[in-house]
Amino acid sequence: HVQLVESGGGLVQPGGSLNLPCAAIGKTNVLNCMGWFRQAPGKEREGVAAVDADGRTTYADVAKDRFVIAKAIDAYSHNRYNLILLMNNLRPEDTAMYYCAADTGRYCTGSLLDYQYDYWGQGTQVTVS
Repeated sequence: HVQLVESGGGLVQPGGSLNLPCAAIGKTNVLNCMGWFRQAPGKEREGVAAVDADGRTTYADVAKDRFVIAKAIDAYSHNRYNLILLMNNLRPEDTAMYYCAADTGRYCTGSLLDYQYDYWGQGTQVTVS
């Protein structure tokens, strides 16, 4: 069993920055790819950024040159895997609920397609205003 816990959301002014950590707890050795998705009111969920098992990253056009995704094994706990989304130069259109997700597929590619992900966090709200 795997639990994903996001944090770091909040209210920020346009042009500001936020960091969104995601703690993956449990059987994290099966988490081959991880990603961040977001959903704004009245809109479909969309992929923002993803990273595969080898550290290769994929970004949506809206995130390129502004967001950075990275993952690391927690130094204090071998069963805790951390993912982070660094967001800079935020815009009002970035306002959404942001979700951390994990793909346990052996041949996952770190895609931005939400149906490929098996585990999801509860989400953290980001408001840019």
